[in-house]
Amino acid sequence: MTNNDAPVPKKSLVPPALAALFSALVPGLGQLLARAYRRGLLLFFSMATILGLLVWRFRLAAPRDEGVVDIFLKGLRLKPFLVFVCVLVAILYIWIIVDAYIVAKQKETVSVGLLFMVLAVFFGLGWQIGEINPVALFTQADDAGPALMRVLWPWEKAIEYPEETRSVWADIQVPCAESPPPPTEPLVDEPYIVASPTCGSLSEQSGELGSIITLNGYNLIPGTVAEIIWEDPNLATFRQRQEGEYVQVIPDDNGEFEVDIIMPYRLLPPSAQDDVLIWRISAQQVTSVGDAQASEELKLSVEKITETIFIGMMATFFGVILAIPVSFIAARNLMSANRVTLGIYYVTRGILNIIRSIEPLIWAIIFVIVVGLGPFAGILALTVHSIAALGKLYSESIESIDPGPIEAIQATGANWVQTVIFAVVPQIIPPFVSFTIYRWDINIRMSTIIGFVGGGGIGFLLAQWIRLLDYRSAGIAVWFIALTVAILDYVSAEIRARFV
Repeated sequence: MTNNDAPVPKKSLVPPALAALFSALVPGLGQLLARAYRRGLLLFFSMATILGLLVWRFRLAAPRDEGVVDIFLKGLRLKPFLVFVCVLVAILYIWIIVDAYIVAKQKETVSVGLLFMVLAVFFGLGWQIGEINPVALFTQADDAGPALMRVLWPWEKAIEYPEETRSVWADIQVPCAESPPPPTEPLVDEPYIVASPTCGSLSEQSGELGSIITLNGYNLIPGTVAEIIWEDPNLATFRQRQEGEYVQVIPDDNGEFEVDIIMPYRLLPPSAQDDVLIWRISAQQVTSVGDAQASEELKLSVEKITETIFIGMMATFFGVILAIPVSFIAARNLMSANRVTLGIYYVTRGILNIIRSIEPLIWAIIFVIVVGLGPFAGILALTVHSIAALGKLYSESIESIDPGPIEAIQATGANWVQTVIFAVVPQIIPPFVSFTIYRWDINIRMSTIIGFVGGGGIGFLLAQWIRLLDYRSAGIAVWFIALTVAILDYVSAEIRARFV
C-alpha cells in the first residue's frame, strides 16, 4: 500500500485545547471526542480502576479518620510507598491530558509509552497491595535458616533406635522419724543409687529450703544422661529442679556419680501433712537397644505418599472416563448441526467453565463435608475438576482436527456416532494421551495439597507437622513429594514419547 492509499484519520470533534480540557476533567474523554475511541475507553477505565484502588488503599491505611485531607495525609505517613504511587498517578494524569491534545491535532502518536505508564501505575499499586518488602526478605532470612535446614536434611528423624528406660531408686522418709529407711544395699553388676541421709524435710512454700540429700549412683551406663525424678506418696512423678534447671547427671567412666539434692516443695492434702510419708527419688537413663530401624514418621510418609499416588491415579482414571463423552458434546464443530445440539454445546461448556473455575481445594472441602475426612473426598474433588479441565482440553482438540475426514464420512451417509468413531477418534488419540498424562501429573501434585483440608494423602501429615513446628518430619514428607513428582515426570515423558 502506498502513502496515497493510507487511511485518512477522522477529524476530531473538538479543538486540541478543548480535548485536553475534557481529558483533564474526565481522563480519556478528550481522546473519545478526538475519535480515538479505543484509546479513550482504555484510559478512562484504567484511570477509574486506579483511582478506585488508590482510594481503597488510603481508606485501609486510615480506617478511623474522617475527611479526605486527614485520610490522605495519614495514609502517606503510615504507608510511605503510597507517595511513589501518587506521583506515578499524577504523571499518568498529565500524560493523558497531553495525549488528548496531540491526538486531537491528528498527529501520529504511538501509545506504547502511555500504555507502559498505565502498567507502571498498576505495578506500583500491586507492590503496595502485596506489601512487598525486599528488605525484610533479606534481613530476616536468617530466622528461617534453622527450620529450612531441618526441612532440607531431615534424615536424622527418619532413623531411630529402640530405646529402653532404666530406673533405679531410693526411698526417702518425710519428715525424719525414729526408723528411717535403710540405705540401699550395694549390688554387683547392677545399677543402684544410695541416698544419704534417707530422711529429710521438704522445702517450704515460704522459701525455706528443705534438707539436702546426697545421692550417689553406681554401675550406671557411663556417659549417658541420668535425670533425677521424684515420686510423691500419691504416686505423682515430677522432675527435680534446682536454680531453675532440671537436675541431671552424667555418670563417669565407672558408671558412678554424686550430686547434692535439695528436698523439693510439694503441696500435699491437709490430712497428709502431719503424717510420716515415704517419697521415692530415682535416676532414669534412656539408652538405645537394638539396631537402627525406620522411624514412625518415615513409615507414615511412605504410607501416605502411596495413598497420594493412588488418589491422583484414581482421580485421573475416573476423570478421563467421564471427560471423554463430555468432550464430544462440548466440541462446537460436532454440535453445530442444528439449534438443539448447539444449545447443548453452550450448556455443556458453561457447566465445564463453572466447575473448572472452582479450585480442587474448594471441591475437597465440599466433599469432606459430604463423605468425611479421607482419600475418598480427595478422589472426588480431583475427579470433578479433572472432568471439567480434560473436557475443555479434549473438546478443543476435537475442534482443531482436520474437517476433511469428517466431510468425507458424512458424504457416505454416516450418522453422528459413525462420524465420531471413524473420522474424529483417529485424529484425537495423540492429543488425548498427551493431555491425560499432563492431567495425571497435575493430580499427583494437587493430591498433596488437598490433604491440607482433610482430603487424604501426605498433605494431611505435612499440614500437621508444620503446625507442630516439626520441620524434620515435614522435611521427610517434602522429600517424598519431590521424589514422587520427579519419578512421575520421567514416567510420563516415556509414555508421551511412545504414544504421542
